[in-house]
Amino acid sequence: MKSYRDLIVWNKSMSLVTLIYTILKKFPDEEKFGLVSQIKRSSVSVPSNIAEGYGRNYTKDYSRFLQIARGSLYEMQTQIEISKNLNFISEMDVKEIFDLTLEVEKMLNSLINKLKV
Repeated sequence: MKSYRDLIVWNKSMSLVTLIYTILKKFPDEEKFGLVSQIKRSSVSVPSNIAEGYGRNYTKDYSRFLQIARGSLYEMQTQIEISKNLNFISEMDVKEIFDLTLEVEKMLNSLINKLKV
């Protein structure tokens, strides 16, 4: 593998960010600096931490960044759930997001487990 860009989990998480940004356009304007901002940051954090961890020279560092990415994924899932409870997002959009987050979560867990020493 030549680059973090070759990682399926990175590519899936990039697709997740694109999906999130598309869906957030439907949110109320008053949430621009609230949930929308939080969700954007947590979603962008997932592929960013995968990439940063990949660039580290130590397996332990890489594993730690993957764990941070997983934490950001959980944070985003929680924020999406809050958005659903506030009726800012449709059930169909929630399902699409959660299906993709589940894929990314499983891949992160698998990669983290493979890196355990």
